[in-house]
Amino acid sequence: MAQIVRPDARYRHSYLAAHDEFDGAHRDGDGEWEQAADPATGFEGYTFTREGLADKDEFIRFVRSRRAEELPESPRPAGHVPCTFLWIVEGDEYLGSIALRHELNDFLLEQGGHIGYSIRPSARRQGHATTALRQVLELAGELGMERVLLTCDEDNPASRATIEHAGGEYEDSRAGKRRYWVTAITTDRPAGAVIG
Repeated sequence: MAQIVRPDARYRHSYLAAHDEFDGAHRDGDGEWEQAADPATGFEGYTFTREGLADKDEFIRFVRSRRAEELPESPRPAGHVPCTFLWIVEGDEYLGSIALRHELNDFLLEQGGHIGYSIRPSARRQGHATTALRQVLELAGELGMERVLLTCDEDNPASRATIEHAGGEYEDSRAGKRRYWVTAITTDRPAGAVIG
């Protein structure tokens, strides 16, 4: 069964195979591979490439950068918010990414929402997005969030169905994005316990 985990170097080969499978398509929930330095915030910036990530040490650096994003004290570019990046896996196989943004800025309120996700093409239509979304809604509850905003493109019926299956209440559409509010799942576990 699929589960969410924090990024880990053990998935390097599978992650890179999935990257190749996406063939340049945008992967919501996976973050950017390049961020310019921002001296105003102390963010040093980074650049990762497909070729570079084939190197084990570079992939470890990549994993560390993703995991640091969830810490409120981590330097980040102006306008970016703390974000927990997670990978959807089954055994040793990377299936996709899902991210929980801890707060909304103006752009995220309009377009991006709290949660973004993508499933590699060969793993789609198998319920992995639904499973991962439920787990992230539990994480949101553990972090004290009551409701989260999810968005999807107007022409993405699969994502729309996933969000509605999770209880998403449609609010409106803005600039080609459907906006849904979903109630976080309350648990009595400590923050982060849902992550494998």
